[in-house]
Amino acid sequence: MKKRTNFFKSLRFRILIILIILGIVPSVIVTYTMLHNYQDRAVSMLTETVQDQSEILCNLIIKENYLNDTGSQTVNTKLEMFADLYNGRVLLADRDFKIVGDTFHTEEGKTLLSSLAVKCFKGEKASNFDLKSKVLEVAVPVQSPDVQQIQGVMLMTISTIEIGDMMAELEQKGMMLIGIIVVLSVFLSWLLSTILVKPLARVTKAIEDLTDGMQDDAISVPDYTETELITDAFNKMVNRMKILDESRQEFVSNVSHELKTPLTSMKVLADSLVGQQGVPEELYQEFMGDITAEIDRENKIITDLLSLVKMDKKAADLNITHMDINQLLEDILKRLRPIADKRNIDLILDCFRPVEADVDEVKFTLAISNLVENGIKYNVDDGWVRVSLDADHKYFYVTVADSGMGIPEDSIERIFERFYRVDKSHSKEIGGTGLGLAITRSAIAMHHGAIKVFSKEGEGTTFSVRIPLSYIAS
Repeated sequence: MKKRTNFFKSLRFRILIILIILGIVPSVIVTYTMLHNYQDRAVSMLTETVQDQSEILCNLIIKENYLNDTGSQTVNTKLEMFADLYNGRVLLADRDFKIVGDTFHTEEGKTLLSSLAVKCFKGEKASNFDLKSKVLEVAVPVQSPDVQQIQGVMLMTISTIEIGDMMAELEQKGMMLIGIIVVLSVFLSWLLSTILVKPLARVTKAIEDLTDGMQDDAISVPDYTETELITDAFNKMVNRMKILDESRQEFVSNVSHELKTPLTSMKVLADSLVGQQGVPEELYQEFMGDITAEIDRENKIITDLLSLVKMDKKAADLNITHMDINQLLEDILKRLRPIADKRNIDLILDCFRPVEADVDEVKFTLAISNLVENGIKYNVDDGWVRVSLDADHKYFYVTVADSGMGIPEDSIERIFERFYRVDKSHSKEIGGTGLGLAITRSAIAMHHGAIKVFSKEGEGTTFSVRIPLSYIAS
């Protein structure tokens, strides 16, 4: 049964949210900016208009000497008309801030307390807009063109309800516009998210079909660079799994063959003895010797297989101790020197400096012993095997070089495979199970080390091992 995914955790939902936000946020910002700009522009235009008309009225006040004699019917009428026109109030004060005119007729004779009036007496045009109360205040100096000194100030308080009503109407239309944009954004975002995620759904479907065995070919969804990268990575993984499966099958086949071959030989030898009457003692001993050799061969194969299985358990079975690597290599060569002496092969140890490191003695010894044994087995008579030890501040290096037959170039990459032999025709003569190098590589890997091989056919082989001086568990 296919696993149902949570929509709110899906990529489609996230794309949907992002596209909706990208659609709504700019709309809100644009709407707010337009309303704010309209308000600023409307207030600015109203202020300029009031100031221009106030200057004309101030000239009339100077001409009629209204600040000293408020009996001018013309000025009073103009002031009333001006206040009615803007649905506001006009206060007129002299240079002593004494109110000489009020269109509401409630403040005459009182002192005008206004910061805007103070600004006017400093020669500045002053205005203030109160958004909350929707009131605009404009102060204009009353000054004769022939006199430098300001003679008075006119303060207008004007209602901006019309601007507020227009703003409310525009806000309502803006909200309607945002609502329409939200609906369109949701619809288009759903459509676009569906289109964008569709190739990923195809990738999922292709992977499921391949996993279920409904298709054998590599999957391909080249709609986007990302889907192409995903399918390429998946195809590489599938190919790697196929290679591993083939390797597993080959390993099982090789194990079966290697285990069956000694048994077959023993069966043939035993049948030969059983099927003959009066077998001479010499022939009987020869056959029993061959059977014993095949039993030893079978036992070595099983032993190596068990060692390889233990290596596959990684670092769980490591017994790390701080050891003298120089002495350890000397002990390995001392134990193998009798085998080398049979073919007059010289074992040489070069230690460039004292080295102490954290290793598992058994597994490290097994790895180096396999390399040295191979150097002896695949060598020429009167040849040599040279083991070198060196170190730096982080790693120590063991090099095993021989003067043997070398490895063909096309076989170098496969020599660490289990049961792989370079020369199968001489494998029985040389001996071994084909598992030695696989065991060696596993043992070195357990120490977080690395092994490399350099070889030229007919000139010898060199294995280079690098292992950290201090073991750090993973």
